[in-house]
Order: sequence, then C-alpha cells, then structure tokens
Amino acid sequence: MTKARDLASASIVPAAVSVTELGYIDGVTSAIQTQINALDALAFNAQTGTTYTLVAADKYKLVTSSNGAAVTITIPTGVFDAGESINVQSIGVGLTTISGAAVTITSTGASAIAPILRARYSAATIICTAAGVFTVIGDIA
Repeated sequence: MTKARDLASASIVPAAVSVTELGYIDGVTSAIQTQINALDALAFNAQTGTTYTLVAADKYKLVTSSNGAAVTITIPTGVFDAGESINVQSIGVGLTTISGAAVTITSTGASAIAPILRARYSAATIICTAAGVFTVIGDIA
C-alpha cells in the first residue's frame, strides 16, 4: 500500500483531500516550494573569449559573451534536441555572431544563416526545431 493510501485509510487526512491528490506528493523528500524555486533559477555561462562552441550543458542557460573584439558563438551538430533552447547575450562591445557547424540556422537577421546580435546588451534565443535545425529569434541584425 502506498503512503498516500495509508494516510487516507488512517483517517488523518482532511476529507477534502483525495487519495489521488495525496499520490501527487508521494515520494517528496524536501519542501516542494524549494524544488519549484530551483527550477525557476536561470543559470549563466559567462564567456570572455572571441570564440565559443555551445555544449549540452548550455541548454536553458544564458550564455553571455564579453569581449572588445567580435565574438562567434558556434552551434555544434548532434548536441541539442528539438524543443531545447539556449539564450545568448552580448555584454561586451564586440558584436556576437551565431554560426553553425554542420547545422541549419534560420533567422530574420540580414545574414539569416549567421545572425549577429544587434548591439551591446542585445540578446537572442537559439531554438532547436528539429535535428540539426535551429531558429534564432531576438534582437538580431
């Protein structure tokens, strides 16, 4: 018998809570709100070089580029799956270009296959729409 059913059958649960509802929290080992808050936190990956190739650990993070010279962020092949995204922001004075290594990139930028973040502090999101296919949306030129 599960913990939820044990509680329900022991009549120590208010009548307004069903066995099904108790089942939703069965197995919780720490404060639920703490777990939810941890999901909301955006992680960062600060890059200071002039080139950076994205890695699997970058998904759902904000990758920042900070350099006085132009920066190229490369999307590699075979690392990201459809539905995954990576946020990027240029915080240095060098403009950031998003390029691909054996992947297809679509965007509304002047160079649709190699969009450039428009200015310092511009940001964009890279979305994997299919295997090896990415759309870049945001403040791009």
